[in-house]
Amino acid sequence: MKVETVDIESVSLDPANVRLHASHNIDAIKSSLRRFGQQKPIVVDGVVRAGNGTLEAAIALGWKKISIVRSKLDGADAVAYALADNRTSELSAWDHEGLARTLASLREQDITLVADAGFTEQDLRALARQFDAEENGEESSAT
Repeated sequence: MKVETVDIESVSLDPANVRLHASHNIDAIKSSLRRFGQQKPIVVDGVVRAGNGTLEAAIALGWKKISIVRSKLDGADAVAYALADNRTSELSAWDHEGLARTLASLREQDITLVADAGFTEQDLRALARQFDAEENGEESSAT
């Protein structure tokens, strides 16, 4: 796998992408890119197969270059990979206790790290409710 840095105009969003990126999602990606830079390349094969949100955020930030890897997948395999890239992360779950500890530690070091990691104050309150419910053996709909 070879990572390349290319002109951002040379990369196209996938017009058939079925993963939606709400403005708060793009804002979180922009915040992460501003703070940490691009830490993983997007995957392209003529269009973006993995990283459409990253490309949208980078364009919104005015970036001129982006890192990519070129996929050798094509046709149905490329489409299925794009779905798998999104779906596999959806199937995981948070360790709420560990997440709460990690976020508290980040907050102590630099409060902006929590926001740059994509967590809002509302998320922190929901996490606290979820953690309290789990501690009390209750079911909670907060995630």
